[in-house]
Amino acid sequence: MSVTSEVSQTNTDGVRGSSGISLTSLGSATNICTLRSSPCICEGGGVQLASSDKKKQSKPGKAKKESRKKKEEEEWGFKEEEEARLIAEKEEQERLEREQKEEEERLRLELKDRERREDELNELRLILEEKQKDLNMWEAAAREKAEWDRYMICDGSPNPAVQPEINTFITLWKEDPQVDIQTILQQCTLALRLTDELELLLSEETEPGIIQVHQDTLQSLQSLIHAKQQMATEEILKSATTCSDIETGNMQMIVRDDNITLCLWANIKKNPRFKGYHFQGAGLSFELPKPLILSDISVRILHTRYDHLSHLSLRTQAQNKSPSAEEEAEADAETLSETAKALEDGGMKGEDEGRKSVQQGKDDLRSLKSSEGKKSRVSVRSAKEGEKSSSLKLHEEPEDHSESIVEGVTSSGEAEDDTDAEPTVVLPATDITELHIVDLHRYTALGGVYYFDVFHLPPQSLTLNGWEMTEILDTGLQNFPYPSEQPHSSVSGQLEDSGTQSYPPVGVTVILPESVIFMQEPQVARWDPVGQHWRTDCITETSYNSEERSMSFKMDTFYAFTLLQETHVNMPFQHWELRPRGQDSVTLTITAALCEVRITVQGNQCMLQMDQAPGLNHILGKWMSLPALQTAMRRAGVNVFVNEYSDKYVTVSAKDPLIEHAAYEQMALVASAFVFSRSQWNAQCGQEHLVLQACEHLEAEPVPEEAWSLYLLAAQRSQRLKTTETSDGFSPELAEETEFHSTFLHMLRDIVSPEGRGKLNNTPYLFVDTVQKLLRATRLFTYS
Repeated sequence: MSVTSEVSQTNTDGVRGSSGISLTSLGSATNICTLRSSPCICEGGGVQLASSDKKKQSKPGKAKKESRKKKEEEEWGFKEEEEARLIAEKEEQERLEREQKEEEERLRLELKDRERREDELNELRLILEEKQKDLNMWEAAAREKAEWDRYMICDGSPNPAVQPEINTFITLWKEDPQVDIQTILQQCTLALRLTDELELLLSEETEPGIIQVHQDTLQSLQSLIHAKQQMATEEILKSATTCSDIETGNMQMIVRDDNITLCLWANIKKNPRFKGYHFQGAGLSFELPKPLILSDISVRILHTRYDHLSHLSLRTQAQNKSPSAEEEAEADAETLSETAKALEDGGMKGEDEGRKSVQQGKDDLRSLKSSEGKKSRVSVRSAKEGEKSSSLKLHEEPEDHSESIVEGVTSSGEAEDDTDAEPTVVLPATDITELHIVDLHRYTALGGVYYFDVFHLPPQSLTLNGWEMTEILDTGLQNFPYPSEQPHSSVSGQLEDSGTQSYPPVGVTVILPESVIFMQEPQVARWDPVGQHWRTDCITETSYNSEERSMSFKMDTFYAFTLLQETHVNMPFQHWELRPRGQDSVTLTITAALCEVRITVQGNQCMLQMDQAPGLNHILGKWMSLPALQTAMRRAGVNVFVNEYSDKYVTVSAKDPLIEHAAYEQMALVASAFVFSRSQWNAQCGQEHLVLQACEHLEAEPVPEEAWSLYLLAAQRSQRLKTTETSDGFSPELAEETEFHSTFLHMLRDIVSPEGRGKLNNTPYLFVDTVQKLLRATRLFTYS
């Protein structure tokens, strides 16, 4: 308790207490107590009041300060809020004004673009039409020159485009009794050249009837080539004892040329300890099971660097999805008259001979169509009875390729009888047997085909009293059945009984061809001659040695086999760049998933370049046409070209095909002066837009990073973007001081230098066409 510092007290008794203050009469009205700022101090039971005016006065001052400070803070906060509001209003006003100006500028540019749109489109169309007109004239002249050059060869070889000539060649060769291996190889080389010409004709032909006739002729030639090789093999094996090796007592022989490698082994000694044989220099080995070691057999491994089987599988797959073969034959028969007339017009012989040959072609075509239809039904039924059993039966049947000019690979006589006796059974599309059928749109057969066969050893010559006697058989080369008793199998191709296989498998080891690059471990597929498919079942114990580049595996019996690689193993592309190398030369560099390829275009010729690919010396650095380069690269295992099925096996950035095609056309027109490259934003701009990097580039030096610009291409207009390749995000905002254009060509013309414009005006049409086709074959916007 605080009281005043001075106390005056008077009581009625006039007595002052010992403590200085007397409180005896506190309740008296005469007691006067004056209290000041002093604390009350108690001493000896009394109370003393001390002064504290200073502290009492400080409390109202502190509260006032705090009140004033709070008020100032509130005023400062209000002031800041007001300033922020004013700034926000100002910024909003500036933004609205800026957007309004940008919108006005955009509308002005769009209006300007619409006003000149028709002129730009017409100019582009005229440029393309002029290039196409020159190209058509050049192609027509080139075809005439090729026909004249083909006519002037005069080497006795037929012209496959003239049906009477090719039919006569097939007939005469089929009747030729010559079986010497060297002569046969020379004849096969000529026939293979004719098949290449037929394939080229097929790639350029558009008339369905003529395409069908060429396909039948092609199949006839391929079947006859194989038949002649069989005859030459039989002739060699007839003299197996005279060609036997001194050390082993058996015959082993290697015959090769540029197209085939023929490895033959004859079991003359019948050594029970024999296990297998390795053909030195051929990169081929085989292992025989014990049941075959004591038999009169011969083993053949025929490696053909060409593939005459895969196209049969593709045709079979197409037939399974299309109307029946009989309906197609009837439809084709209606157009045969026109086809025959077209083929007859190109003949160099008399009209009578031409009519006779064409009529023969009609009959052969109908025979083949009927045969193919019957084979198709047999294939379905055989799958139900057991694929392995069917394959064995085919091996047991004698091969005869001399029935008719356009006969298929297998005979149709037995199939016809079976078809009449039993109705066709159509298996569902989800049948388990299809699980092992190779999808040739997903996989590609590389390195050719290996025909692995075991034959009965033909009767050998005996010398008695100076006379050489030989038993002559008219059955031809006979397949040796192995296993001799094939167990029944289910539709799935697996054994119905749960017992183990009673016959050991046969083994094969193959050194991968040097002319092919396998970018992943190859897969092995065997040929099903009944179903006309490559299959992956019945192949076990597969092992791959990457250092020795060898593939070892075992099969339950003897099949033709091949090595597979995924067709789109290099897709999607990681990066690409199209850079000019001169007036009519560019280099397209594609960084694929597993390799980098560089394709240089010079005029209408192309050249492939790759690093660390010694096995491809037969195509690296060689100038060839674009179609020839595509074929060579696919066969070598380096495929960067797409087809109509590629999007089913590759993750792509889907783009509108029309916009993409228009972009490739205009890129080809300016490729001699501009460099183009992939942009990461192309995958994020949607299906209706394309984004790429581009800049003018006339020197051989590298392109500076700051020189690149991004361009957005759409159906209605093209524009240069403000966004760069290194921006944090994508924005379609128009770059400053640029305009909209209806075509990419005119967009680039705005920034081209006078020197670059001179190159654009003198771009050759052959160069433009080749670059455009190369871009369309790779489809860089979609597959990167």
